[in-house]
Amino acid sequence: MLKFIVAALSAVVAAAGGHENYTRVGITPVNNCVSFSVSGGTGCEWMCTYCANQLGTFNYYFSDGVCTYQTGGCVGNPVAGKTYTCCSA
Repeated sequence: MLKFIVAALSAVVAAAGGHENYTRVGITPVNNCVSFSVSGGTGCEWMCTYCANQLGTFNYYFSDGVCTYQTGGCVGNPVAGKTYTCCSA
């Protein structure tokens, strides 16, 4: 099952890799968080993939709960231009 999840997320990473969907605000090494904003049309699937790549783990959370993992993928309703923060758990 874990291999399937990693393979699925790798495919999403490859698909999302060529798009400029975000503005990186910064990484705070003290608490292992990354903050960024997204452009219009960017969904939680891309945001979750970005956080996993930046933090180096799939064990993370969004400080405001904008995106959550449910069966079938990462879901939520991000707003363009708002700053979001994800942190490793």
